[in-house]
Amino acid sequence: MTLRQLFAPALLAVALMPLAVSANAGHHNSAGIDREAMQERMEEYRQEAYQRAGLSEEQQTALNEAHAEHRDAMLSLREEHQAQVAEILTEEEQQTLRDAMREMHAERHDERRQGEGAHGKRDHERRGHHSEPAGESAAE
Repeated sequence: MTLRQLFAPALLAVALMPLAVSANAGHHNSAGIDREAMQERMEEYRQEAYQRAGLSEEQQTALNEAHAEHRDAMLSLREEHQAQVAEILTEEEQQTLRDAMREMHAERHDERRQGEGAHGKRDHERRGHHSEPAGESAAE
């Protein structure tokens, strides 16, 4: 397996992280998060990853262009979705739904932090975090 094949999934993830940030930026602006500063940090992070991976200028440019196209497409899709939601729910209903989702998110976050949630341990293990000490496994 080549170095490029090893790093391709990681680079894709790094390139897409700012997209996730920008897709949710509207929700976070009300919480006081500086969207521009966050985008700037993500750009710096992405450039550092490119350098560590030893990507050529051409590769970096192509990845940045792909990222920009993807970001624009996701923003457009988000706007379409918001228009559809507006056709279904009133502003008040949308706010009630957002509040319910925030409350559920906070509850799940607290459950995971305490390790007592119905899915907490399973989610933790699915992400590759096991409670067994390093070097030990059920197979041993």
